[in-house]
Amino acid sequence: MTDPIVIVGGGHAAAQLCAGLAEAGQGARVHLVCAEAELPYQRPPLSKAFQKNPAEALQLHRSEAWYAEAGITLHRADPAVAIDRAAHRLRLRSGTELPYERLVLATGARARLLPHLGDALANVCTLRSAADAARLRDRLAGAASLTVLGGGFIGLEIAATARALGKAVTVLEAAPRLLARSVSPELAEHVLRTHRGAGIDLRLGVAAGGFEIEVGRLAALSVDGRREPVELLVLGIGAVPDDSLAAAAGLACANGIVVDANLRTDDPAILAIGDCASFPDPGGSGRRLRLESVQNANDQARTALATLLGRDEPYRALPWFWSEQGGLRLQMAGLMPADATRHRRPGATPASFSILHYVGERLACVESVNAPHDHLSARKLLETGRSPAPAAACDPATPLKAWL
Repeated sequence: MTDPIVIVGGGHAAAQLCAGLAEAGQGARVHLVCAEAELPYQRPPLSKAFQKNPAEALQLHRSEAWYAEAGITLHRADPAVAIDRAAHRLRLRSGTELPYERLVLATGARARLLPHLGDALANVCTLRSAADAARLRDRLAGAASLTVLGGGFIGLEIAATARALGKAVTVLEAAPRLLARSVSPELAEHVLRTHRGAGIDLRLGVAAGGFEIEVGRLAALSVDGRREPVELLVLGIGAVPDDSLAAAAGLACANGIVVDANLRTDDPAILAIGDCASFPDPGGSGRRLRLESVQNANDQARTALATLLGRDEPYRALPWFWSEQGGLRLQMAGLMPADATRHRRPGATPASFSILHYVGERLACVESVNAPHDHLSARKLLETGRSPAPAAACDPATPLKAWL
């Protein structure tokens, strides 16, 4: 086979790029290299439905038969270990060497750990992969209580799931509020009240440390100087881009693998997409972004497809995010600006509303809680650049789609 395209990664970005290449009739050129034994699967259910049901299976993007029919060659449970850029070859752990014309790194992100408190301890878990999810599900089933270190999206999703399973749940967050880098103070306060109302012991601005390890288990930790026993702990303190393969090959990395607007690295034969990619802000701010979301992974895969097929279609997709935490469905469209004025749009119920962020007269971002119609309309408004006046947009009698 000539002119092979090698994709490294088993997440959403890699799966979407495989689908695009197959649709373009290029499947026979593709090698997909997965560190995991599983075929690419949906990640969001791992913190929710997968934890609730011991019989819940992974939700695959495509079946094994689909990859075979598309002509895509799979290399599973055989991670990439080195890139020879001069020879255009990728070496796998098995010793297999794959030649490539174009190489796409979709290596994702890995859970951030604490020194001496990795998931090797029997009752300490992280959540990034199917193996992590299965391990957590197994331990959660036999636990009466759960401690979550970190009040980010993953930590709160797991906390809500565990609480729904009847577990006693404590969440420890070092920052003075939840989701400080992700949502507005108003939304963070609503999330806090909701989780506390569900019976979760959620503590903000606390210092956790003093980890007591006994016979391969975490027995207790210190919270603001007070000893707290631990039955099961989840580390939800964020993620770091998995750029080690790229860095070892001499590619530019800075909070991810540095790419241009067409997702090319500083080696024109190599692209990077998804959680591992650091890309220029399409909004023209001059800063670089790295986003961890299904939307970003899928849309960057489409841009990478265009680049691989010789089309110049820079990445300009509107970022949007979502998180399900028990009865909360949070949806965010656009990146939250620091200098915005915020306006609350009431929803159909007290638990349903949206927060509209304006910079001057321009609508820049919309956060929605249990308001999916608002979210869909907000995405279209932001994509088209339309900005209804705040007073009109916040009138619950008129749907946001009226301004489309």
